[in-house]
Amino acid sequence: MNVLKDMYKSIGLDERILALGKEVEASLEERFDTIDKTAEYNQIKVLHAMQKNRVAEAHFSGSTGYGYNDMGRENLEQVYADVFHAQAALVRPQITCGTHALSVALSANVRPGDEILSPVGKPYDTLEEVIGIRPSKGSLKEYGVSYAQADLKEDGSFDFEAIGRAINERTKLATIQRSKGYASRPTLSVEQIGELIAFIKSKKQDIICMVDNCYGEFTETLEPTDVGADLCVGSLIKNPGGGLAPCGGYIAGQEEYVEQAAFRLSAPGLGKEVGASLGLSQTLYQGFFLAPVVTAGAVKGAVFAAALYERLGFPVYPSSATKRHDIIQAVDLGSPEALKAFCLGIQAAAPVDSFVTPEPWAMPGYDSDVIMAAGAFIQGSSIELSADGPLKPPYTVFFQGGLTWYHAKTGILMSAQKLLEANVIAL
Repeated sequence: MNVLKDMYKSIGLDERILALGKEVEASLEERFDTIDKTAEYNQIKVLHAMQKNRVAEAHFSGSTGYGYNDMGRENLEQVYADVFHAQAALVRPQITCGTHALSVALSANVRPGDEILSPVGKPYDTLEEVIGIRPSKGSLKEYGVSYAQADLKEDGSFDFEAIGRAINERTKLATIQRSKGYASRPTLSVEQIGELIAFIKSKKQDIICMVDNCYGEFTETLEPTDVGADLCVGSLIKNPGGGLAPCGGYIAGQEEYVEQAAFRLSAPGLGKEVGASLGLSQTLYQGFFLAPVVTAGAVKGAVFAAALYERLGFPVYPSSATKRHDIIQAVDLGSPEALKAFCLGIQAAAPVDSFVTPEPWAMPGYDSDVIMAAGAFIQGSSIELSADGPLKPPYTVFFQGGLTWYHAKTGILMSAQKLLEANVIAL
C-alpha cells in the first residue's frame, strides 16, 4: 500500500487528503456491494439481449450514403428495445446530443394546438429554448405548441393536485425529467416515475409520457419503459455509450412514437430506413455492453464524493446514504473561488488536457456563465470524469462520471486537494 500511496503523492495529492479518502472509502463497503449487484444484473440483461438477437461480427460492418439495409444498425436498435423492454428503438449517431434527442421526440409527437406538460417543474436549461420557455428560433412555441408546468412540492414530491389541474383537452405529451439538472430537487426513481405516469394516465389515457432518461440508465435494475413510459430518451455519450460511443442518442418506447421520431430525424417517408452507421456499429455495440459496469463506477464515484464532502462540511445532495437514481452528485461550495478550485481539481485529474485551467464562459443554452471541467476522450462525454456549474449562488458544482471507479475516486481527491491549496478547506 505504500507503493500506492507514493503513486498518489506523485500526482500531487497530500497525505492528509489520502487519509481522508481512505476513511471515507472504508465506510462505503456495503453501499458499493449494492451498486455492484445492480451492475451484475444489468450486465446479464444486456448480454441476454445481444445473444437473443444473435449479434454477429457481420453486424459490425458500417454503411455509407443513405445507409439502406444496414443490418447492424437495425439489430442494435432491437438490442436496445429488448434491454428497455420497449416495442422499438431509434439509436443513431446522427442524433447530436441528449437535447437533440429530446427535441426530435417532442417535435415528432406534438402538433400545432397541442400542449406539453412538465409535471416535475422547470426542465433542464437547454430544453427551455426547444419548448420556447425562453424565446428561440424554431422553438415549439413558434409552431403553436403551448407549455404548462406543475412544480414539485418543497420536499421534492409530486403535487398531484396541481398536475391534475394542469391536464386539459390540449395536453398531448408529458415530459418527465428524471435527473435534477441544475436544480436542487431529488432525482426521480423509476418507481416514482411509474407512480407519476399511472396518475397522468388516470386523468387522460392518451397522454404520451416521455422520460428524459439522461444520466439514469443502468443505475437501477429497471428503466422508465418498464413502468409505463411511452418514450425513453437519452444520449450515447452518457451512460449507455459506456464511454466508447463517440456521439449519438437513443429514443426507445412505443413503436408508433418511435416511428414518428424517425420521420422527424430524417424526413417524412424515409424514417428509420436511412442513416448510415459510418463504421461506428462495433463501437456502439461494445459501449452498450460495457455500460452497466462503467455506470456502476460512476455511481460509486458520486457516493464517494458525497461522503467525502459531507466530512468536509459542505451541503451535498443527494446525501451519501441516499439510494442513487442517476450518476450526478451536487455540492454547494458557497463561493466562486471554491467552484473554480473544484473544477480545477477535476481537470488536473483528467487523462486529456490535464494542464488546462477551466474558465467560466457564456455557454449556449444557459442563462449564466458556466464553468466546466472535462479532460475527456470524447468531447462533452458526461460519463467520463467531469464537473460543471453555473457561476451564481450557491455556487453548486455538479460532478459526474469516471470511466472507472478508480479514476472517479482520483478526481474527487484531486478536487479536495485544490480546495486545500486555495485555503477553502483546512485539514
